[in-house]
This record gives sequence, structure tokens and C-alpha cells, in this order.
Amino acid sequence: MAAIRNQVNLIGNLGNKPEVKTFESGKQIVTFSLATSEYYVDNKGERKQVTYWHNIIAMGKVAKVCENYLDKGSEIALNGKITYRQYEDKNGNKRQITEIVANEILMLGSKRKEMSEIENEAMSEQ
Repeated sequence: MAAIRNQVNLIGNLGNKPEVKTFESGKQIVTFSLATSEYYVDNKGERKQVTYWHNIIAMGKVAKVCENYLDKGSEIALNGKITYRQYEDKNGNKRQITEIVANEILMLGSKRKEMSEIENEAMSEQ
């Protein structure tokens, strides 16, 4: 049961191209925003859409996949966990940000086909 206490699964589209940050140690993280949408019917019978934006962080091998294969608009499924961190802005105000640390990413849509072709090429070169 402990494994499912802080677990997030999302399917959505990237709102921007993944941004790579490299630290002095050489480690990299990738950040991007992910849009997920829900649909409902309001009191008038009209179909409505609500879009939520999530801040995503990826590290290690997952970061490399994001950096090399994802772009603005890419549709992905991800598994991760919610984290919170606090910081001070330029004016000294304390801020809190909610982020999702991605453990696994699965590319969906047309990018998925492109990735399969890339994987097949890499396998044939070995």
C-alpha cells in the first residue's frame, strides 16, 4: 500500500518545449508544463471543457527522453509523484510551488510512431 500513497497518473499535452537545466555536478533536470482537460455538461446542457496545467520535472533517463523526443504539443502519459517546494521571490515573498516528478513517460499520438521508428533504427545499428 505504501507504493500508492503518492502516485500521479496523467495524460495530456506539453504546453512548451522541455527546458533543460544542467547543474555544476553535471546532472540535468528537464521541466515543462502539461495540460490535462476534463469535460462536463453544464446546467444548460452545453458541453464544457476545463483545462488544468501541471508543472513537470524529469531527471535521469526520463529527462533524456524528454529532451530528445518531446516538443510543444506532444501527447504523453506519465506516472510520477507530487512534490511541494518553497522559495522566496525577488521581493522577499515566500512562495510555494506544486510539481510532479515524472518516474515514467509514455509518448502517445503521432510522436509514438516516430519513436518506434527511431528505436527500430537504433536496434538495427547494434
